[in-house]
Amino acid sequence: MIDHISELCGRTVSRETYLSLEKYGEILARGNDQQNLISRASLASLWERHILDSAQLARLEPAPGSSWADVGSGAGLPGVVIALLVAGPVLLIEPRRLRAEFLLQAVVDLGLSDRVTIAPFKAEKVVGQFDVITARAVASLDKLMGISTHLSTGKTRWVLPRGRGARSELAEARLRWHCGWESVPSRTDPESEILVLHNVEARGKR
Repeated sequence: MIDHISELCGRTVSRETYLSLEKYGEILARGNDQQNLISRASLASLWERHILDSAQLARLEPAPGSSWADVGSGAGLPGVVIALLVAGPVLLIEPRRLRAEFLLQAVVDLGLSDRVTIAPFKAEKVVGQFDVITARAVASLDKLMGISTHLSTGKTRWVLPRGRGARSELAEARLRWHCGWESVPSRTDPESEILVLHNVEARGKR
């Protein structure tokens, strides 16, 4: 499994990191008993559907030590998984109180408090700019850009796992937004892809 994770995320994964990922999976499963963090149907495939699917995003980090913002982090997917794999700071943006409390405790339990911060409010209220913006199953691309573009610069890389409707969603978003983009195939779901965007800017600003 360690070799498989290393291949997915494009870096060497230590046994310590693997054990931390396992621990997070256990924390997530326990937390799901208290609130609906992920669908109960997906618990049986927790690693493939959630942990590995999130881990593959780490290979798209633009440089070691990059700062990440995970919009609508929810249960910490992909933000907590990414934080266990990268060296830079990670901000988990989650406005729902109970989920933000879950994230805060998970970060403490995983020993990530020195690099991971919780923003317990909507993305529109977050201050700062980041090297990477990611989000998983949060909103349409158009809406996501609208609530998050102030967190980006011209050099920010947006790393966005999407389903089979990714291209049509991107086409709709580009009616209101300029952006460069490429599509990277998902390594965990043949029907999904990862949209990698850059130079995201509202039309009319140029």
